[in-house]
Amino acid sequence: MQATENNSGRAMYWGTGRRKSAIARVRLVPGTGQLIVNGKPGDLYFQFNPNYLSVAKAPLETLGLENEYDILVKAEGGGLTGQSDAVRLGVARALCQLDPENRPPLKTEGYLTRDPRAKERKKYGLHKARKAPQYSKR
Repeated sequence: MQATENNSGRAMYWGTGRRKSAIARVRLVPGTGQLIVNGKPGDLYFQFNPNYLSVAKAPLETLGLENEYDILVKAEGGGLTGQSDAVRLGVARALCQLDPENRPPLKTEGYLTRDPRAKERKKYGLHKARKAPQYSKR
């Protein structure tokens, strides 16, 4: 993960976040605090749900930088919950790349921890991962 410069000469910081089967490739660009996901405004993409929006912007709010960087995201896979959590991890990783001093406060809030929980695979002879067919005594 390295900082790169885009065409206008502004620094960009990258971070990749994952959660369940969702992947979010996040770019932080100096700006006004906009969230753009897959080319759409963040509030429209996350269906104006305040929980998803606050989760995605939480690392910036922890550091007090919510109006200084634009968040540009390419998200794929999973649902909106997984994608918003993936965006949070990606933003936190990009902020660590921006300044190593940002790491301790983000780590204490738990924003740098990748949530390993994912759907368990279905096993043969069962309806789902653990749900067994109804037992018949006779």
